[in-house]
Amino acid sequence: MKKIFATLVTAGIVGVSLSAAETITLGTGGLRGNYHPVGGAICKIVNKTTSIRCNTESTRGSFYNVNTLKTEEIDFGIVQGDIAYQAFKGEDKFKGGQIAELRSVMAIYPELLSFVVSKKSGIQKMSDIQGKKISVDSPGSGTALTTSTIFDAFGIKGSDISLAEIKAAECPTALQENRIDGYFFMVGHPTNNIKDAASFSDIALVPIEGAPVNKLTQKYPYYTKGMIPASSYKGVTSDVPTLGVKAVLVTNAKVKDDVVYQITKTILDNFNEFKELHPVLKGQTVTRESLLDGLGIPQHPGAMRAFKEANLLR
Repeated sequence: MKKIFATLVTAGIVGVSLSAAETITLGTGGLRGNYHPVGGAICKIVNKTTSIRCNTESTRGSFYNVNTLKTEEIDFGIVQGDIAYQAFKGEDKFKGGQIAELRSVMAIYPELLSFVVSKKSGIQKMSDIQGKKISVDSPGSGTALTTSTIFDAFGIKGSDISLAEIKAAECPTALQENRIDGYFFMVGHPTNNIKDAASFSDIALVPIEGAPVNKLTQKYPYYTKGMIPASSYKGVTSDVPTLGVKAVLVTNAKVKDDVVYQITKTILDNFNEFKELHPVLKGQTVTRESLLDGLGIPQHPGAMRAFKEANLLR
């Protein structure tokens, strides 16, 4: 945790005053995704109403954020709920690298795995993916890790497709240029990324449903079924079923209780203003109560204190 010190100069007298203002860094994601602007919304509220100085850092996403929280290079991060759970438990891609010091603060909004394809690709269902050029985002991203789980569930092997690892921000252009037939993106809706794709190309969103998804939601506490609304994107005329998680604000157990408390409290106290700062926060599914749903890992004591004071946690 870093501190800022201020020097006070008065007429003819130089005095030094040490400020107790804390400076924190919040790891987000790519500039064209939702993590970065939502992180900016958090910092805007925090900077406006507390003495804490909150700065965002654009990162490579969930996997990067949990690992840099472990090394204390950042103080907070926005992370997919499944990645937070696996990191805390030392499961899946985190076997042998458990991050036991990871703590949740709040579950911000629901994210849904989106399979965006060009209509001319002919992909209408998951089984149509054979032989197609598909991007799963950059290596180590939350999207890449979740997509790997989905492929396993549907029995899809790497050799079944032409796999591309293109950053989600670059995928709308890659789709337009026919470098890929489709791409996966775990994101809150609506998102400018898919809006861009729909403006560049004739797109479809492929349903991710059926027995494989049923098994995943039964096996893992962080997965849930969801629907991408038909009204979200040009060319999408019906609701699209898929799999979802929560975007969770996480921190390190070593971060001061009072810092986590102040950040949590200021979002709860200014919740209506917070919700107006980004479209993914405006939906009816995002409430003060829903901030406690889908955390998956132990909550930081500072956050628990704020939720208890707000009569949202016993």
